[in-house]
Amino acid sequence: MPWVILILSGVLEAVWATALGRSEGFSKPLPTVVFVVGLVLSMAGLAHAMRDLPTGTAYAVWVGIGAALTVAFAMVTGAEAASLLKVAFIVGIVGCVVGLKLAH
Repeated sequence: MPWVILILSGVLEAVWATALGRSEGFSKPLPTVVFVVGLVLSMAGLAHAMRDLPTGTAYAVWVGIGAALTVAFAMVTGAEAASLLKVAFIVGIVGCVVGLKLAH
């Protein structure tokens, strides 16, 4: 169960990171609220997962999922240019996250 919570928390990291960018310095109310709620839930999930998982592994997986999803979402929505090299690096991040899970 800690791994499921950690993965969901990583997804929420991508949500709050995207909302932060769209809040335009906290000047837009809806993205600001999404940022705050996403951040609190993401951190709470990470903290909960760290009760059973090593800190380094949990944090690396959380950041990896969040970073990969944030840039993938930006490329899919056109907010960021896509390239084969970027996709290859995202696949690399996901591969490392899976490796950390398997090594645990």
